[in-house]
Amino acid sequence: MAGAAAGGAELFFERLCMAQAAQGMPVLPIIRRNAERTARLSSTGAQPLQLPFGGKLDLRTGPRLRRALQAFAPRVTIAWMNRAAQFTPKGDWVLAGRLGGYYDLAYYRRCTHLIGNTRGLKSWMIEQGWDEKRVHYLPNFATDLADTPPLWPAQVPHGAPFLLALGRLHANKAFDVLIRSLRTVPHIPLVIVGEGPERAALEELARREGVQERVFMPGWATDPGGLIRACTALVCPSRHEPLGNVVIEGFSAARPVVAAASQGPTELIEQGHNGLLAPIEDATALATALNEVLENPALARNLALAGRETYAKTFAPAPVLHAWQTFLCTVENT
Repeated sequence: MAGAAAGGAELFFERLCMAQAAQGMPVLPIIRRNAERTARLSSTGAQPLQLPFGGKLDLRTGPRLRRALQAFAPRVTIAWMNRAAQFTPKGDWVLAGRLGGYYDLAYYRRCTHLIGNTRGLKSWMIEQGWDEKRVHYLPNFATDLADTPPLWPAQVPHGAPFLLALGRLHANKAFDVLIRSLRTVPHIPLVIVGEGPERAALEELARREGVQERVFMPGWATDPGGLIRACTALVCPSRHEPLGNVVIEGFSAARPVVAAASQGPTELIEQGHNGLLAPIEDATALATALNEVLENPALARNLALAGRETYAKTFAPAPVLHAWQTFLCTVENT
């Protein structure tokens, strides 16, 4: 996996490797150099190999990767997203590409199988011409947050209500829509946990909308579980969201979830049962959904309980690790 220092796909790669290692599975994570990720993986026995995973002039990663795989002799090798798929060679192993979005499938030309973390991605890959027998749906799991102590952010008084959103400060995440929605969601503070290129624009937007005194962007949180447990509602306003790990985390923490109806949240949320959906780009509709949750404690409680049930059945570690184990033990090149 040659991903960024932070991000949902990268976080789940770590979680999966660590959980498999904890179960006694032989796992060799091969990652782009990152001391913090290496320390986290190593803490559970999933000792990683660090490689450069550079650009076109990187002549070292390919040979070292091949030698490492030949020495480890895996039954299955997973190329986690585009750059890893570019570098990973064919060999005496099944090579499967794992996608967390609608990526260019040219990167995966060496792969004999593809894995999508949503059913929508699986359907899309088949539509692109892949044999349905070689395309698989394996969902993400989220950490079980049921027993995580709630943690209020420093900007919010302990015990006070607040809205929480998490993710990279990028246009795809539509935090601008969320900030605009606050004009008709009175009084409650909003905490956006993340970092990215849109910070200055979002801060300016909050000033223009007159809500700057209750919009807080404290940066990344390495372990946001306590914040999720403490929030009044978790919001995922994304314009483009292939999965929506934060939705699953909200389910895990038994918090009501409100999301824009992008690809992933639409697959995860049954409207009015385990969450609320608003049309993409619609700040007014998003505000209406948030006000429903804030003004109706019974609705908020029912959404949270149903979300927790969805998590336990489908997105908890046990069912997801079982699905991965079955795939790894049965998939074949032929």
